[in-house]
Amino acid sequence: MTNSFQETKKGHEWWRSSVIYQVYPRSFADGNGDGMGDLEGIKQRLPAIAELGVDAVWFSPFFKSPQHDAGYDVSDYRDIDPLFGTLQDFDEMLEEAHSLGLKVIVDLVPNHSSSEHEWFKLALKSSPGSAERDRYIFKDGQGDNGELPPNNWQSVFGGSAWTRITEPDGTPGQWYLHLFDSSQPDWNWENPEIIEEYNSVLRFWLDRGADGFRIDVAHSMKKDLSFPDLDSTNSNSEGGAMVDAEVEHPFWNRDGVHEINRRWRKVLDEYEDRAMCAEAWVMPLSKMANWVRPDEYHQAFNFGYLETPWDALEIKSVVSESLEAFGGVGAPSTWVLSNHDVIRHTSRFGAASVPAQGAGIGPDDEQPDEELGLKRARAASAFMLALPGGAYIYQGEELGLPEDTMLDHGHRQDPTFFRTKGERVGRDGCRVPIPWEHDKPSFGFGTSGKSWIPQPEIFSKYARDVQQGVEGSTLELYKKLLRLRRELSLGSGEFHWLEPLCTDSSIAFENSGIAVVSNLGEPISLPAGEVLVTTQTDLEAGGELGTDQTAWIRL
Repeated sequence: MTNSFQETKKGHEWWRSSVIYQVYPRSFADGNGDGMGDLEGIKQRLPAIAELGVDAVWFSPFFKSPQHDAGYDVSDYRDIDPLFGTLQDFDEMLEEAHSLGLKVIVDLVPNHSSSEHEWFKLALKSSPGSAERDRYIFKDGQGDNGELPPNNWQSVFGGSAWTRITEPDGTPGQWYLHLFDSSQPDWNWENPEIIEEYNSVLRFWLDRGADGFRIDVAHSMKKDLSFPDLDSTNSNSEGGAMVDAEVEHPFWNRDGVHEINRRWRKVLDEYEDRAMCAEAWVMPLSKMANWVRPDEYHQAFNFGYLETPWDALEIKSVVSESLEAFGGVGAPSTWVLSNHDVIRHTSRFGAASVPAQGAGIGPDDEQPDEELGLKRARAASAFMLALPGGAYIYQGEELGLPEDTMLDHGHRQDPTFFRTKGERVGRDGCRVPIPWEHDKPSFGFGTSGKSWIPQPEIFSKYARDVQQGVEGSTLELYKKLLRLRRELSLGSGEFHWLEPLCTDSSIAFENSGIAVVSNLGEPISLPAGEVLVTTQTDLEAGGELGTDQTAWIRL
């Protein structure tokens, strides 16, 4: 097997065809037994990621943080939170990853800091109009005494996007903007000091050896500083809901964000073989392609693909549109089905209806069909991993792990749940620690049996050890798919549709001499050739491909 890390040293643009595995640090592996995943636990389990056959690992935030939003509220961008370890632990983990041929992607949060950040503390101690306050977005309130928020903007997590402070002299004061939780004040990206600070942060991690960045809510940093009220044309404030780029919005996808993108690209271009990926919930895809122009990001998450239901016609449409849009600017498309913010696709494909992004599925909701969801998820993953471009895998999906939809409300930690007073259960269900060994405490997550959020008993049957080496298991399916994807260079292959097999209930394409067929309806005949891999465990040569199954065939 070719070592991907060594390939990149020769100048290969690894990000064009890479498969990147997302690690949610608090839920991956606990190395010290305190019930919280950490860098030591990750280092110990890195061989399992390498064995899977991916090219890189993206780590959700591990920076110093009060953890009001699971680390996306950063108080120090140049240090590791003690929950996860130390900078030395990071260095050792990174060295181990590189020795295994894995790139390391750091998650950067530039829209906001934590309210515990030293700069925000200074802002609260300073007067209105001060340089300290100008690092954030402070504004006088409306009403006779400033008692009303400056406008009607709503937080992604529910409630007003404004919080009023008490001034140093004890009087009610200005309001500050937070598009997310009140513990996450937004930076003022009109301030040159913020621009320089983030350039410095990028270089800090690049100098330590990080191979790139995933940029959180990359479409949010620039705001309309006239602060107009939202109206019916631009009312969407959901951070994980698609933003219509054809409609001007006061804080999503403003043109000014592209200036930031270009500054960061210049920083990364100072280093060899580094890349950054944008989390930007922007549609249509033709507008999303603006983010991956040659002087901006290397990749952007394809949320249009993630949100596409299990429907042949819709899948064909979004794949065609993606390849055309991204290819039009010389960039690869990316493909993704799950992450730490959305319902796991194993459950999503088994649900009669899918709640809005970030809402989650709770014990009082209609429950997904577990068997149907897993069957469709396997087929969808097999289809996705044969597409040219980059692909993302979320920890646990290689096990077929479902959403924990029965989590007791008393264990929830997502700020969405609290800010909406339980109206939305939030994202905790996809963030439960993953199972490694079926018969060990916390299913092998750690040595003590502790777990920061409880795991459901059904996770036992999905544990890695009960799937390892078992023909037809989801784990072995992923290993085979990823091995063949690399051996056949499908990530950089030539793509075209196999139109005779594209119907309202089936979809098929050819990539580098390999036919990939997904059947969503009644059994169908496969084209002649050697079946390389299939999600259908009983498929025989010359047999029919059953419902909700995918096969790769060498033509």
